[in-house]
Amino acid sequence: MKSKSSAPGTPEPWKAFQVRHRSPELKRDAVLQTAAHLFLEHGYQRTSMSMLATRLKVTKPALYYYFRNKEEILVECYRAGIAEIESHLDTSSAGTGLFRLRLYVHSYVTAILTHYFGRCVAMLDDSELSVEGRRGVRDLKRRMDSSIRSLVDEGMKDGSIDPCNPKLVSFAVAGAINWVGTWYKPGGDLRPEDIAQEFTQILTGGVAKSSGKSSR
Repeated sequence: MKSKSSAPGTPEPWKAFQVRHRSPELKRDAVLQTAAHLFLEHGYQRTSMSMLATRLKVTKPALYYYFRNKEEILVECYRAGIAEIESHLDTSSAGTGLFRLRLYVHSYVTAILTHYFGRCVAMLDDSELSVEGRRGVRDLKRRMDSSIRSLVDEGMKDGSIDPCNPKLVSFAVAGAINWVGTWYKPGGDLRPEDIAQEFTQILTGGVAKSSGKSSR
């Protein structure tokens, strides 16, 4: 189920938790969004369940009704971020592998620029997790890697993408996009849509078929 993520700059999602008539589903989402805020503001390691409970104005035991531990929250932040990326994609969309790769890159950049969960995918370090928690996060990352590689393979088969190494293309795309999270500041001179369009062109232009560089 897709989480109702707010865009960076949307104030105080934790206030939703205080409304008594809110459903458990919406309260769980408020916990998740608030945790994402804190993870991005303070880092995963320095964010505690006590800090999260304080921000939500609940007791710490109340949090365990929604999540077993902090690791589970982080994994769910990643899951929500990837769901945000994929939510912009039309899986039935016709077009070449290159065209669909461009859609994926555009969605990936947009999610990181406009949603806290998307930024979690780029900014949070899974090396601080337990073996089990790290496995959960890396399984999600592999899903994204597999999607990019598959689109590159499709493009080579249909002739829209020049012969290349899909693994290296995926690494280059993910590395460049994830770096956006370190320098982008909401409210700056660059609009998210402009960044997404430029990055899409830059990151896919190098693999486009040399003759014509067609997007379809």
